[in-house]
Amino acid sequence: MKPIVPAAALALVAAMALAGCQKPAAADPAFGAKVRAYLLEHPEVIEEAVAKLRQNQMLEAAKATASSVQKFRSQLENDPRDLVINPKGEFTVVEFFDYRCGYCKLVAPEVVKLVKENPDVRFVFKEFPIFGEVSDTAAKMALTPQGKAKGLDLYQAWMGDRGLDEAALDRHLAEVGLDPAAVRKASDDPAIASQLQDVRLLARNLGLEGTPAFIVGDYLIPGADIGAVRQALAKTRAAAMKHPSGAPT
Repeated sequence: MKPIVPAAALALVAAMALAGCQKPAAADPAFGAKVRAYLLEHPEVIEEAVAKLRQNQMLEAAKATASSVQKFRSQLENDPRDLVINPKGEFTVVEFFDYRCGYCKLVAPEVVKLVKENPDVRFVFKEFPIFGEVSDTAAKMALTPQGKAKGLDLYQAWMGDRGLDEAALDRHLAEVGLDPAAVRKASDDPAIASQLQDVRLLARNLGLEGTPAFIVGDYLIPGADIGAVRQALAKTRAAAMKHPSGAPT
């Protein structure tokens, strides 16, 4: 039978964190000894608590950017030029990414999992190439009509290739059933270059300096912390349930 000490330990840590300057209650040496013994035997409990604390702190910092997110809400969530998965979803998650970004590649499987497990989430892919010519080419090809038609398949294929180069771009296009030459020709459309410029300006206005970055509701989460993304999504869902009319939270 699994001991109940870890829950008690976390409760103790939480109580201490919330106590502030209140007068402490009388200590229970026996209980304290049990908690200490368990934590020494299972240090992963502390790691989990620290990770949760870090996520909460990140979300508080992310919430501080709410005014900027609200100001650019339309460009973030409703640009008809972007690839959007689950377009009828009630909640929206936006990702700024680069196909050659190591952290983007690291989090990509979790992004795909989130998309597939949450049909109520509109997922907006913002092409934000910052790692050179191959990144630029990939973003342009992904934004062609052909590329968007194979959107999630192409995202998975390119993100899964650690050594993504020009030859790999074409190889994966063919693997998902596209004609590389036709896609390259379509990617020369000036409208696509203009779209990428708009995304770069939007990123600059939001203060984004790297990839990946996620926007969930009023939260802006820099980095590959999918846990924080899921937590922000949960908070956004909870706020919607509390204020179903769309009133401010």
